[in-house]
Amino acid sequence: MKENTEETGFAVPKRNILYIIIGFAVMVLGYILMAGGGSDNPDVFNEEMFSFRRTVLAPVVILIGMTIEIWAIMHIGKSKNR
Repeated sequence: MKENTEETGFAVPKRNILYIIIGFAVMVLGYILMAGGGSDNPDVFNEEMFSFRRTVLAPVVILIGMTIEIWAIMHIGKSKNR
C-alpha cells in the first residue's frame, strides 16, 4: 500500500480516484433526475411531483452512486508483489 501513496501523494490510489469521480457523477445525475415537478402557481397541485422518476428512480441512482463512492474509498487493489 505504501507504493500507492508515494506515486500520488494521496492515501487513495489514482485508479480509485477515477471511481470516486464516477460515483460523484452518478449521484449528480440522480439529483438532476429528482429536480423539477413544482408548480408555478402555489394554488394548483401538480401530480408530476410524485412521478416514478422522482420517487423511485432518482433515489435508487443516488444510492448506486453512494455505493460506488464507498467501494472506491474502501477498495484495495491487487499489489504487484502478490
